[in-house]
Amino acid sequence: MPEGTGQTVKVLTVNVHKGFTIFNRRFVLSELRDAIRSTAPDIIFLQEVLGEHHRHAARLHGWPTTSHYEYLADSIWSDFAYGRNAVYPAGHHGNAVLSKYPITTYDNHDISVSRHEARGLLHCVLEAPGNGLRLHAVCVHLGLRETHRRRQLSSLCELVRSTVPEGEPVIVAGDFNDWRLKAGRHLRDCGLVEVFAQAGGLPIRTFPARCPLLRLDRIYVGNVAEARPVPMARRPWNGLSDHLPLVAEVIV
Repeated sequence: MPEGTGQTVKVLTVNVHKGFTIFNRRFVLSELRDAIRSTAPDIIFLQEVLGEHHRHAARLHGWPTTSHYEYLADSIWSDFAYGRNAVYPAGHHGNAVLSKYPITTYDNHDISVSRHEARGLLHCVLEAPGNGLRLHAVCVHLGLRETHRRRQLSSLCELVRSTVPEGEPVIVAGDFNDWRLKAGRHLRDCGLVEVFAQAGGLPIRTFPARCPLLRLDRIYVGNVAEARPVPMARRPWNGLSDHLPLVAEVIV
């Protein structure tokens, strides 16, 4: 079993809504990048991030010349991985992980139950700071239907059991769409605990961003020394997506 490093890793997860505000009223990718930079995470979990979109690129001022995940990574997060989930005539979007630490391998797992809801699990293996400990990062976006989510949570547990060796730390974060709060009991079976629920009894409200009512976004951890929530001001985040971000410090 590998020994821990005692190193604190700051993680952020956010559904970026393809770079638009709620109801797609305004394109705000540059403001989103500034907000992420100001938070200074080491690892970023992104959902609904665009790989490309030809129609938007042709008509919107300020559209980057690179993919959105590369634009957000810029020169700060040297490694990134992208898992394409939804493909359509104009382009595609999916999950992404940005990291200040080397990403040694990654795989995108299709967990779509219906062709109308493309969903995925992006599993990255990172070289953590300190003694080179392997750190597993899984970026999650689950379906809107509870029957779909049950199957997808089973797939997530199977992924953790089959690909994370005993004792290696794992962080699972993203948009779980779990407003009925059923995910926790599924994920306890594979050794995962939710950071905000562990600290305060329930996951935190993140949706809709302007007046959060639903607890959709989560950060789960396993095989770590400690994990603690980081309080976040709602501004400017409540004007940058339809979801608020979550931030936590994880000691691996």
